[in-house]
Amino acid sequence: MKSKFTTAMLALFFGGLGIHRFYLGRNTLGIFYLLFCWTLIPSLIACIDFFVFIFMSEDNFNYKYNLRTGF
Repeated sequence: MKSKFTTAMLALFFGGLGIHRFYLGRNTLGIFYLLFCWTLIPSLIACIDFFVFIFMSEDNFNYKYNLRTGF
């Protein structure tokens, strides 16, 4: 079971490399983050992701990332 706090911390510290996306099982997005990390755009997106995860309700996070499978 994935943790909202862990996801937010991974987005904050390693988000530019897409580590939080790999953690959530979104490997395709994680690969795009890795491919474009030299542009710093994934770092900006990861900063936004951090705030999205922090302010997302626990129920919504669990529904989106723990209960559902696939995309």
